[in-house]
Amino acid sequence: MKAPKFWNKDSSSILPLLLSPFSAAYAFVDKINRGRSPKGTVAVPVICVGNVVAGGAGKTPVAIALAQFLINSGWRVHFLSRGYGGTATDPVRVVQDVHTSAQVGDEPLLLASIAPTWVAKDRVLGAKEAVNAGAEIIVMDDGLQNPSLHKDISLIVIDGGFGLGNGRLIPAGPLRESLEQAAIRSDAIILVGGDIERQHNTQFNIPVFGAKIVPHALQAELVGEKVVAFAGIGRPEKFFTSLLDAGADVVDVVEFPDHYAYTQEDVMKLVEKAALHSAALVTTRKDYVRLSPEAKMMTTVFDVDLVFDQTKGLQKLLIDRLGRREHA
Repeated sequence: MKAPKFWNKDSSSILPLLLSPFSAAYAFVDKINRGRSPKGTVAVPVICVGNVVAGGAGKTPVAIALAQFLINSGWRVHFLSRGYGGTATDPVRVVQDVHTSAQVGDEPLLLASIAPTWVAKDRVLGAKEAVNAGAEIIVMDDGLQNPSLHKDISLIVIDGGFGLGNGRLIPAGPLRESLEQAAIRSDAIILVGGDIERQHNTQFNIPVFGAKIVPHALQAELVGEKVVAFAGIGRPEKFFTSLLDAGADVVDVVEFPDHYAYTQEDVMKLVEKAALHSAALVTTRKDYVRLSPEAKMMTTVFDVDLVFDQTKGLQKLLIDRLGRREHA
């Protein structure tokens, strides 16, 4: 689904006020569930990359960037995801050329291109399967609000452009929980883009590390090219802005709900729109993995990288908690 506009911080809608009693009920039930859920553990460190808002914040790019650092440091890293939108329930190791987004979700297919990736509704069982398969560190993509698996390091990812929206809990706002509550059990905040005040550093007594999404070096081919862009992600406007910043001539954009399952009819309409403008059809890597093989042949992927502003500071936090890889 697409996030309602009244979740935005500049919305003047009265709906958040009307929905606030439901938010209070949500908070009450969530507190009870957290208290009842037992915490399972595994024999290797678990790093959780999560957020406090519903929708896209940049968790997957952050998880990938962290895993790449750890892999380069000599660790055997495995990813763990619930596989949102997929049908898989039992722990399954993702195979890119075998599994589809309908089976395992779209993010796991992206993660699997970097390191072994497990999809499991039961995070503890998934983590145990990863350890049995040789994982030395597990990086969870999402799961900050899931207390079932003990986490050694928890990172809160915040989209600097959207921030915390109107600051209210679901359904009155986008918050799964308050930032204050999440910060108590977290080790750092990763601020992706934007200009949120860095007062969080002192307010919550945890460090804030800045990061930004930049076009992949190979995307120079889009400079000056006319493109029709489409995306079914949490914040599609970020993708469209990134294309403009990269120098593409964006002549039209089409938004779909997050994790949208594209049909042949959808794709043909997009292809016709691009042909009408004599433009290339461009989408995100996350959307690309949800396309059929035929649709992929007609679509260009706009790849991006996540770059940290304070690489050494974040790396030091990881090394202090995990130690150095002795046989790297």
